[in-house]
Amino acid sequence: MWRRRLLSLHSLRRQFSSTPETPPILHSFLQPSIFSLKTTTTQQSTFKEPTPQTLNSTPKTLGADCKSSLESNLQTSLDNQNTDEAWKSFKILTNNSQYPSKHLSNSLITHLSSLKDVHNLKRAFASAVFLLEKNPQTLTFDTIGTLLNAMKIANTPAPAFALMKSMFKNRFFIPFNLWGNVLVEISRKNGSFGPFLRVFKENCKISVVEKLDFMRPDIAGFNASLEGCCYELESVDDADKVFEIMSVLGVRPNESSFRFLAYLYALKGCHQKKMHELEASMDEFGFSSKGVLCSNLISGYTKAGNLESATEVILRGLRETDGKSLNFGEETFSEVVKGFLNVGSTRNLTKLIAEAQKIESPSNGIEESVGFGILNACVNLGLLDKAHCILDEMKAEGVTVGVGVYASILRSYCKEHRTTEAALLVAEVTSSGMQLDPGSYDALIEASMANQDFQSAFSLFRDMREVGISDLQASYLTIMTGLTENHRPELMASFLDEVVEEPRVKMGTHDWNSIIHAFCKLGRLEDAKKTFRRMAFLQFEPNDQTYLSLINGYMAKEEYLSVKQLWTEVRNQVSKSEDNRLKFDNHLVEAFLYALVKGGFFDSVMQVVDKIQEMRIFVDKWRYKQVFMEIQKNLKLKKLRKRNYRKMEALVAFKNWVGISTRGS
Repeated sequence: MWRRRLLSLHSLRRQFSSTPETPPILHSFLQPSIFSLKTTTTQQSTFKEPTPQTLNSTPKTLGADCKSSLESNLQTSLDNQNTDEAWKSFKILTNNSQYPSKHLSNSLITHLSSLKDVHNLKRAFASAVFLLEKNPQTLTFDTIGTLLNAMKIANTPAPAFALMKSMFKNRFFIPFNLWGNVLVEISRKNGSFGPFLRVFKENCKISVVEKLDFMRPDIAGFNASLEGCCYELESVDDADKVFEIMSVLGVRPNESSFRFLAYLYALKGCHQKKMHELEASMDEFGFSSKGVLCSNLISGYTKAGNLESATEVILRGLRETDGKSLNFGEETFSEVVKGFLNVGSTRNLTKLIAEAQKIESPSNGIEESVGFGILNACVNLGLLDKAHCILDEMKAEGVTVGVGVYASILRSYCKEHRTTEAALLVAEVTSSGMQLDPGSYDALIEASMANQDFQSAFSLFRDMREVGISDLQASYLTIMTGLTENHRPELMASFLDEVVEEPRVKMGTHDWNSIIHAFCKLGRLEDAKKTFRRMAFLQFEPNDQTYLSLINGYMAKEEYLSVKQLWTEVRNQVSKSEDNRLKFDNHLVEAFLYALVKGGFFDSVMQVVDKIQEMRIFVDKWRYKQVFMEIQKNLKLKKLRKRNYRKMEALVAFKNWVGISTRGS
């Protein structure tokens, strides 16, 4: 195909020729007045400036001194950013058939282009066109590139194409890489691909006729032209012409080149002969990927509504690869789904999946199947009910459904918090002898917890244990976190009891602490104590957080005797423990001190003080002095003196410790 399309110079000229075109409309760009100076408010100063065509309409002769003075003024004005004064000097020079130096001309256009306003962009455009017609050797490639980039930023397609035509007309030939990408971007923004294609073809013609390799577009430029022909103009003739020009200029096509043509040929329903030529050309260039060709043929056929041909492409592609996956992207499957569902044809989608499955290799993974791709596309398009409908039709047709298909639908149900439908689907999966992956279970459990459907979450977790899933930790944490956030410590306790001997779940003291803390916060101290005892029985060692939660709970209920009993337990634990794992820090010490002083248990208070002094822990004595002053009136000191000398001693010791005078006590 490539070699057959080599053209003679004569046929090339005919190839490049086209019907006379209308010049780009510049009226809106150059109006209301072209390049008018910013005038003062006085009535007399109405400086009317000419168009580019009349810049040199009244030639006069300037002396050398005058020209030098004007150029000097132009340079000074540019240096000082005095745009209007620089423009005025330039106009006087050009109106008198004088041209500023090359440096000054390019500096002016570059300066005007950099100002980012349409008024000065008009000036830059007119200056460039004028110099192209009168003195083209004055301009540099960099200046033209700067001006074109300014037009791209200003989004002004008409003057950009007009500038290119002026360059061609005046034989000012510029490398393609300086303008190609710029005009491609302008064309894409404005849907003005027709003018771009004309300029592109003229450039290629000049490159061949004048033998100027630097004007030859690269593959990216040709692909941009092909893309416009295929997706915007949808013209087979134009696309074929661009492809032929590639062969003349010796530019090697790549996969994208064939991809664009495949889409267009399918869209336009080209004859099979043309399709075979395209495939032969791909083989000739070593592009053997059937997936690339097939996906773009499918895209064209589905857009054209030719669903039979799209189906045939998929099935033929599978046959030619011996059932191996064609590696279609999600976009391809989405186009197939939208094409079929636009005509309400879920039945035909099911038939396509069934036919594909007959051809697909058993070695393919579930997620590589056509069925998975189609159902997953439905899910991602937000057509979850359609996906389930197709799934039901597949089962009715006896089509094997992989667990991956279920997983995709299940996860979508979870995102939409449709836990009832999800639960039914899980039952369907397990009854079929399939096993869901841990990620699907996690998503289901998370959705159940979000809906406060705790029993469903527990049931799913049991299923995970029964089917032998090795990774249970993520789902375990999801359940525990959800129950904590929903303040359900009783469910946390029963759940923990259920899984405490499960080796696949890693639990620790912190899990029990969460339950105890939640019970204490709710004022359910008996349940907190039971959990504490259960924790100890199962040999989970309590820590400072365990005791802090219990102390705060007892304090809230003013159960100071329970705090005293707890202190005795902690004291014994610390004295018996060889490695002293309990973190006996300021927080725990101060919590005990405050509660015991508040309860009037000064013998235990002084035991805590002894521990403080032993461990050199700093506490604020003033705080406990204040607490004592608050409770002092409730203390029955006379009875205390008569009945319990030891406790009285502890009280005196405490008062001495906090600095309260014991005289008269």
